[in-house]
Amino acid sequence: MNAESIRSYCLAKEDAEEGFPFGEGALVFKVAGKMFLLLSLDAMPVSFNAKCDPDRALELREEHESIIPGYHMNKKHWNTVIVDGSLGDKLIKELIDHSYDLVKPKTKKK
Repeated sequence: MNAESIRSYCLAKEDAEEGFPFGEGALVFKVAGKMFLLLSLDAMPVSFNAKCDPDRALELREEHESIIPGYHMNKKHWNTVIVDGSLGDKLIKELIDHSYDLVKPKTKKK
């Protein structure tokens, strides 16, 4: 995946919005006003920060060299994912989905 395909995937999510609250080098994706992904537009290779369950975050970091503690983020809850070709598109999409699901407001059952 490249930056544009990651952007398109994020924007296809329900109620997803994009913006540049930290400057032009970091594209932020939010749902319900909360950030679920930060895409670095200056990094080569492309990288992004995604929210993650803390236990799963540790497992992913042990399994993949290209998943590291979140750069400039709470390292317990965020991973930086380096899109260097070592991770498949399926895993990258799963990481984005997981982050989105953690942030998206839960609907209450009546």
